Amino acid sequence: MWWFQQGLSFLPTLLVVWTASAFVFTYITAVVLRHVDPLVPYISDTGAMAPERCVFGIMLDVSAFLGMATVYVRYKQVETLMSSDDTFVHRLNRYGLLLGLFSSLGMCVVANFQKTTLFSVHLLGAVLTLGVGALYILAQTLLSHRMQPHVHSAGIFHVRLAVALWTFASIFTMFVSSVVMYSSLPGVDIARKLHWSPGETGFTAHIISTTCEWSLALSFISFFLTYIRDFQKIKLRAEVVVQCDHLYDWPPGSFAAADIPDKPEASESSPLLPGAT
Repeated sequence: MWWFQQGLSFLPTLLVVWTASAFVFTYITAVVLRHVDPLVPYISDTGAMAPERCVFGIMLDVSAFLGMATVYVRYKQVETLMSSDDTFVHRLNRYGLLLGLFSSLGMCVVANFQKTTLFSVHLLGAVLTLGVGALYILAQTLLSHRMQPHVHSAGIFHVRLAVALWTFASIFTMFVSSVVMYSSLPGVDIARKLHWSPGETGFTAHIISTTCEWSLALSFISFFLTYIRDFQKIKLRAEVVVQCDHLYDWPPGSFAAADIPDKPEASESSPLLPGAT
């Protein structure tokens, strides 16, 4: 059995591979079609024009679904492993689930509302994806701190802490550079500006902002990589519970053959038979 076939480790693996493929594919397509500059464009800029925006939307919608499934499995795993007496952990675990679901929902908004068409909605989706997603990483890092050393070693906590610091450093730097860029270009519709020339006003701040955005995306992907080993040790199954022995609007157990009127037998004169009159 391969490592990604153990337990549910295929979920975070597929999430990381699929999301990275979405970024790389749309970047290559946008650059080849000269819709964006090759030097570190915004991720959203690579999915702003057709045809790459169509693929970008579809692939990120799938990533959002995989993200929801991944955060739910993580929630169930922590809920099972930790003692029921630790109310702080279980409360934080529930908050983490909500944060992860909202972050995945934000990815759907980013994918389907391009910045060049509905910038305000796109910005809302970006805040949900990146801002709320960073809070999800923080919540899971705190959970990892409480779960050591009985559930896992301190090493995985240190890795997740490093990724969390990386994430928040990228967010802070991107925010500052974006403020500088917008303030240096008053009256310019930056949301629709897809091409930048070296030396023009705001170019340096733009490059810093876009680099931090790619760094932030990479930190998100790296965090879910830390789930792979944990997910090798968990499986979920669906249990089908039939609550009635029929599909009529009768109380359970009241089904009887006598309750149904006899169906008329088909005859040669039945209008449902071919050739009948």
